[in-house]
Amino acid sequence: MKIGLLSDTHNYLDPLVFKYFDEMDEIWHAGDIGSMDLLNQLEKFKPTKSVYGNIDGHEIRAASPENLIFCCEGVNVLMTHIAGKPPHYNARVKGLIKEHLPGILICGHSHILKVEFDKINQLLFINPGAAGKHGFHQIKTLVRFEIRDQKPQNLEVIELGKRSSK
Repeated sequence: MKIGLLSDTHNYLDPLVFKYFDEMDEIWHAGDIGSMDLLNQLEKFKPTKSVYGNIDGHEIRAASPENLIFCCEGVNVLMTHIAGKPPHYNARVKGLIKEHLPGILICGHSHILKVEFDKINQLLFINPGAAGKHGFHQIKTLVRFEIRDQKPQNLEVIELGKRSSK
């Protein structure tokens, strides 16, 4: 399974997303989507899993849960917008980790790209940074990876260019 991962689009969908995610099987959006139009564009392009973020309104919250817990190719995945960072997660996420034992934890919110194996919780933490124009990040980023043989593999960070609209 090839996954295209993004977060914090804040209602801006860079056209390069379609190029870089063209060969992906699914798109996962870790919140702060910004609009149903953006989510619909992703869903028309590829099967899409998403969670809502703190800036998302009632329409997106009705279409996307706060937490998404699922199994992909034999790996338990927990996706939520606000998690903290390894191993200092917020209390809600600590409870979800304990209950569901994910092999991968995906979040957004910080706009800081971070991929780290959390030895304490035995999971791969992935925050793809921010793909939108809103925020303090300097470079828009995406992540691509595969889940094969019950483990994440071939993880790539993709830089879409500077955050500014120029």
